[in-house]
Amino acid sequence: MPIPPPSSDTSVDAPHRIPVPRHRVGRDVLVVIPACNEAGRIDKVIRGLQSLPAALHIVVVDDGSTDNTREEARALGAVVLRHPFNLGYGAALQTGYIYARRHGFARLVQMDADGQHDPESVPALLDALDDGADLVVGSRFQNPGVAPATTFLRRLGSRVFATIVTMWTGVKITDPTSGFQAMSSRSIEQVARDGFPEDYPDADVLVQLSKCGLKLVEVPVKMHPRLGGVSMHRGTRAAFYGYKMFMSLALLRVRRRSPYRSAS
Repeated sequence: MPIPPPSSDTSVDAPHRIPVPRHRVGRDVLVVIPACNEAGRIDKVIRGLQSLPAALHIVVVDDGSTDNTREEARALGAVVLRHPFNLGYGAALQTGYIYARRHGFARLVQMDADGQHDPESVPALLDALDDGADLVVGSRFQNPGVAPATTFLRRLGSRVFATIVTMWTGVKITDPTSGFQAMSSRSIEQVARDGFPEDYPDADVLVQLSKCGLKLVEVPVKMHPRLGGVSMHRGTRAAFYGYKMFMSLALLRVRRRSPYRSAS
């Protein structure tokens, strides 16, 4: 899908900018927020980012919302990239990755639109990039006692995939399903390519990027219970997620890039 630069499309608003107090949180940072029907929550997330002492470019990828998600985001100065219909969480993320690559951003932070990810943890993710990491995973489990409550089955699944990712990457990972991440330009180049999962990009992406020689680290972050909306891991989707993730991990060794599609 073509993604026009902000200066050439009047429907895309200019990014929000605040003075930069230090180099590590600067204008080379793009924050990507995939969103589907998050009206009433997306505004709180954007305001939280705007309260940081940083110059962040904020992009909301509206994945076919039928409410006022994009209007709320634009009203607060975020760039809004719109899918005409729902393509899935992974597709929404990759739209943001392609935008980042096309506009030359050196660093990227991705976070959810439902209020779970605390904007105050963004500097910690960026600090890890400055220390040489290519992919930084924000873990809710490295802060004992402050992780939001979740179901037993989800905790069990997370531990299973955490063990697999740790074994395959050689890096201790406690929260492989975390969508609160930061990426260097080298990681952006990889995830903007064809083959990125369109639905549930989690443990398989961590393993794949590690296999590409990128440095993976995990840092503690603060997360909150959802402010509302519907989890993509609910009901039967949780079972499909587990099946799909096991299959994706099993096929990593034989996966090849398609010669017919390109994200460039």
